Amino acid sequence: MTQTARVYGGSLYELAAEEKLEDVILEQMTQVRQLFRENPDYLTLLADPAIPKEERTGLIENAFGTQAERYLVNFMKLLCEKGYIREFGNCTEEYTRRYNADHGIAEAVVTSAVTLSEAQMAALRAKLEKISGKKISLVQKKDASVLAGLRVELEGKLLDGTVQGRLTGISKKLNEIIV
Repeated sequence: MTQTARVYGGSLYELAAEEKLEDVILEQMTQVRQLFRENPDYLTLLADPAIPKEERTGLIENAFGTQAERYLVNFMKLLCEKGYIREFGNCTEEYTRRYNADHGIAEAVVTSAVTLSEAQMAALRAKLEKISGKKISLVQKKDASVLAGLRVELEGKLLDGTVQGRLTGISKKLNEIIV
């Protein structure tokens, strides 16, 4: 993550916390980030220095002015004016990191070969909350190379319950015994 994203994302979080708008702005930032991902040409347009800043900020105002929190709209306009609009995703990550730290939330990424059901996700979330003592924000990823089981990344730790992970563990133990 860039220093720019840390400074700008962190500053927006501090302002949102002061105004008691952390939840609203987090939700809206996540939605805007998803829109930018789904429409990369729009982001390219907003970052194009050949287009006058007033026009680019006008595009932001027209698209988000009546639907998003005013602080967020102004934040996007500021990023656009300074030439940092492509940093919006990283700013969102910094904002989320600060939000999670202040609210005792840990993000966990679960990787499996198939999509987990809501019941399975809820059970996994409950188990991880018990282990970590924190509220868990669970992100699911699919990876066909995961033969069976789950691989979970939580606060820099890897919890590998996949068949491949178990076989690797057994192999290491056997090598330790043999050597």
